[in-house]
Amino acid sequence: MSETAFSSDIAFTPAVKTIQSRKGSRGGYHKMEERGGWQTTVTPDLAAFIAVRDSVFMATASADGQPYIQHRGGPPGFLRVLDEHTLGFADFRGNRQYVTLGNLSENPKAYLFLIDHARRQRIKIWGTARVVEDDPALVEKLRIPGYSGVPEQAILFDIAAWDANCPQHIPQLLPAEKVAAALDERDQRIEALEVEIARLRAGSLQAMQNS
Repeated sequence: MSETAFSSDIAFTPAVKTIQSRKGSRGGYHKMEERGGWQTTVTPDLAAFIAVRDSVFMATASADGQPYIQHRGGPPGFLRVLDEHTLGFADFRGNRQYVTLGNLSENPKAYLFLIDHARRQRIKIWGTARVVEDDPALVEKLRIPGYSGVPEQAILFDIAAWDANCPQHIPQLLPAEKVAAALDERDQRIEALEVEIARLRAGSLQAMQNS
């Protein structure tokens, strides 16, 4: 295989490989490449991970390489798997700066970063993206029923390669609603236990008085 034959070459450029060699990690990554490298299509595991995400960071760059990262969010599953090579989402109206749309109009290269703080997992996806403004049926297909966001257009993302990172250094964070539910369950349990303790004390006192 040539030096540009691996899916991970989308990130591991010659400059990156030179630094990997200098810092001692190139051998391990070369073995990964020889085993098949990064995935290039949606697997069941990736589809399951995407299906419950309510947040994604999307990176683009202008024609001259100026980078930009934008957060996109919505109900779990707002980012859809359309086929084994394509993801899509309804692009909801925001602050109307349109930096991402402008970048994609002159440079289709894009990158998605998905993270699950609760389970300390993250997925990196490289590819190209395009804006679809004249397809109401597609926008309607990607719309989330009951969600108040107003979709202006659709964004389709074609996957070139993806990789899953290790959990090292990812802070473990939990959604506020799950924490609130757990605390509410705890408080109800404590209240039930206090009622039971009071009942047992009253019974013990009554038994002592009758003895």
